[in-house]
Amino acid sequence: MRGMRSAAKQPEPAKRPEATSLKQTVAMLWPYLWQFKYRVLLALLALVAAKAATLLMPLALKYIVDALDQGRHNLLVVPVAMLLLYGGLRFASVFFGEVRDALFGRVTEHAMRKLGLRVFQHLHSLELAFHLDRQTGGISRDIERGTNGLSFLMRFLMFNIAPTLFEILAVALIFATLFSPFYSVVTVLAVAVYIFFTVVITEWRNKYTREANQADNTTNSRAVDSLLNYETVKYFNNEQYEAKTYDSFLARWEQARLKNRLSLLALNSGQALIIAAAITALMWLAADEVVSQKLTLGDLVMVNAYMIQLFLPLNFLGFVYREIRRALTDLENMLGLLKRKADITDAENASPLQLASGEIHFQQVDFAYQCGRPILQQLSFTVPPGSKVAIVGASGAGKSTIARLLYRFYRITGGRISIDGQDISTVTLDSLRRAIAIVPQDTVLFNSSIRDNIHYGRPDASEQEVEQAIDLAHLRGFINSLPYGDATLVGERGLKVSGGEKQRIAIARAILKKSPILVFDEATSALDSTSEQAILQAMREVARNHTSVVIAHRLSTITDADNIIVLKHGRLAEQGSHSELLAANGEYARMWQLQQKQQTDR
Repeated sequence: MRGMRSAAKQPEPAKRPEATSLKQTVAMLWPYLWQFKYRVLLALLALVAAKAATLLMPLALKYIVDALDQGRHNLLVVPVAMLLLYGGLRFASVFFGEVRDALFGRVTEHAMRKLGLRVFQHLHSLELAFHLDRQTGGISRDIERGTNGLSFLMRFLMFNIAPTLFEILAVALIFATLFSPFYSVVTVLAVAVYIFFTVVITEWRNKYTREANQADNTTNSRAVDSLLNYETVKYFNNEQYEAKTYDSFLARWEQARLKNRLSLLALNSGQALIIAAAITALMWLAADEVVSQKLTLGDLVMVNAYMIQLFLPLNFLGFVYREIRRALTDLENMLGLLKRKADITDAENASPLQLASGEIHFQQVDFAYQCGRPILQQLSFTVPPGSKVAIVGASGAGKSTIARLLYRFYRITGGRISIDGQDISTVTLDSLRRAIAIVPQDTVLFNSSIRDNIHYGRPDASEQEVEQAIDLAHLRGFINSLPYGDATLVGERGLKVSGGEKQRIAIARAILKKSPILVFDEATSALDSTSEQAILQAMREVARNHTSVVIAHRLSTITDADNIIVLKHGRLAEQGSHSELLAANGEYARMWQLQQKQQTDR
């Protein structure tokens, strides 16, 4: 099981170095905004109309109160007109706000779609080493939170921060014009203190947000890992161990969330105190001037309405700032993925592979997954065009590594690999990988139907070609025995079909690809003797007129190979035909005798 880990021994997930800044994020979002510039412009016009209506509402309220004040008006014409105007302004404020959101919604959704696709494509472009090290659950959470963060930034950065600041300045100007500059000073000072407090405390809180995100990632990764290894958990009766381990991760997440909540309490309480103090101060000034008859009752109501109207979006500004910081934190890991450069890429002047005969040549190849631990050392061999070459050796000798290097999943540390005389590091990855079809040792299927998994070998293949691949892989009998035939779902990672059936599906998929070079990486390892012979016959039929490399553990499956390469500790120990190697009485003969003895003992 991949997951036999103690929560206490797990290192804290470090913050990735590829963090993003607000400036970088805006630069990334700008192309999406510019693509819909006219729609954005209309949304901005709707925003201006909504804000204008909002700013006029307290003024209309002042005239309503003054008109209804005792002894001021005997007629109801003015109050009725003002009431209708007030209602119209309130409707216009909401209506234009909805128009703005509707117009800008398309821009936001399109940006989320494009960025999500970009991350998805980039993940597929990264080297195999990255995907072997990654935690699927954590990355899926990074992408989910990142796209949600992007949506928030798109909607609020443009339509809430700048308009709220504009509204603050407009209210200060109105106070200075209608009353006295002191009202404006109190208002601006309160806003400045509020913003300063919000920024400082939010920056302090940010570490708790990161901690909560990291705990969430770790918890989700652990859950996914355990569920993917469901059978192994059952084999070893480790349900309670898994639950205990998962609970330890949840406890860490709970503590991180608690710190986050307590820090939020401090922030909200401080903001509320600043707002209450500012409103109280201004209302005290206005009430005193109403008593001295310098201001009307309508002026007092207008001051109160403006302050409430001002601090509602200002309070929302605090929320928006907090959420923007959180969104940027959420975006860090997702954008960090985009900033990660793929180690295996096309060379600057890479050209498509020009296949002539399909000859493969390894020349003095060195390779190591980790520094100081060589896997292949000075390995040289040739696979002639149209021939069948087998590669054998003990576990860990480097057999499967050869297939991975042929696909350029890794960069060799020395030597040269060529196909038809062309160094594979100088040709495009797409053309190289199209030229090779593989049946891997560990076949993983998509959670779809048998037919869909076969068709995946070449999505543009005709239905007749799919049927031919099914027949060549000897899958027809198995498919006909199923109630739903080839429409049967194989389950996640193909868990609903046996190992032998999975490998036959993989063989059919490789057949359908119709690549001139075929690689069979222990393609019959999960088959019984009867199925093995059927598949070997199919492999012989498929390999005819193809260059084929067969990586094998069971030597009985490769006795017909044109050449057998024997690896030992990453080096070429010997090579030759089956009979030549037996006659040489070397490493191959020893392996053959050992396997024959094992067969006899059964």
